[in-house]
Amino acid sequence: MINSTQVSYFILAAYFDAGALKYLYFMVLIFVYVVITCANLLLIVVICMNRSLHEPMYVFLCSLFVNDLYGSTGLFPFLLVQILSDIHTVSVHCCFLQMFCIYTYACVEFTNLAAMAYDRYIAICFPLQYNTWMTYNKVVILIVVIWLPPLVVVCVTTCLSASLQLCGNIINKVYCGNYSIMNLACSDITVNNIYELTAACLIVGAPVSVILYTYIRILKVCFSGSTQTRQKAVSTCSPHLASLLNFCFGGCFEILQSRFNMDTVPNMLRIFLALYFLTCQPLFNPVIYEYSQLCPKCMSK
Repeated sequence: MINSTQVSYFILAAYFDAGALKYLYFMVLIFVYVVITCANLLLIVVICMNRSLHEPMYVFLCSLFVNDLYGSTGLFPFLLVQILSDIHTVSVHCCFLQMFCIYTYACVEFTNLAAMAYDRYIAICFPLQYNTWMTYNKVVILIVVIWLPPLVVVCVTTCLSASLQLCGNIINKVYCGNYSIMNLACSDITVNNIYELTAACLIVGAPVSVILYTYIRILKVCFSGSTQTRQKAVSTCSPHLASLLNFCFGGCFEILQSRFNMDTVPNMLRIFLALYFLTCQPLFNPVIYEYSQLCPKCMSK
């Protein structure tokens, strides 16, 4: 682990002096956090309390909302404190805890969307066998697969980064990121890089492969099926595709922010790009799924 005499805190250099405007930013962000928390909590309660929603698709939706709540909680309280503070520092332990929460959120979001794609694939391509294949035990296994591998992978990533010898403590972001910490290392990071590449293939490559395969099969069924089949596919897959594209869009922003020099980009825009997938996804998911799937299901009952 990091020796506290070497680095005891990190400086978050992406923050800037906003003067009196920091109170406006604080109010906007606390409003966004309250909306995210209330919206996701409400839908979690609705799914848990309504027995007609105890189906695989809604179990995966509930898992998605729990993860969105988890990810935003790993960011917003910290962000709100930093906005009001004049000294933008964070302790080593809090930094790695936040990094663990944010990276776990991102990985779970991907695996959750992959499980939802698989569920839609079974429902559309094999509707008569759906109840036989998507049993209670299988749903439990999928939930474990959604959460356990990301938790293990990110835990190892965090431990590897925490063992690095650091020669600086300035992070040019508004929250702690693994790549930013690795850039501060003055010890060998070969093991970290190899593990990161392997972990990316597992956590990103596997879900992407599942999503691509399932949607190729769904498209084949749509083109060869009836109008009713196509309508069912559109109604059930459109929210999932929108959520997936929004998350990938935000993920690309984060990669650009971390891997490339963004000094020519205005500071406020850089902060927005860095926070996009941690704010817009938890806001976007409840809205799109509530109006496209949850509300029609509840009203039909």
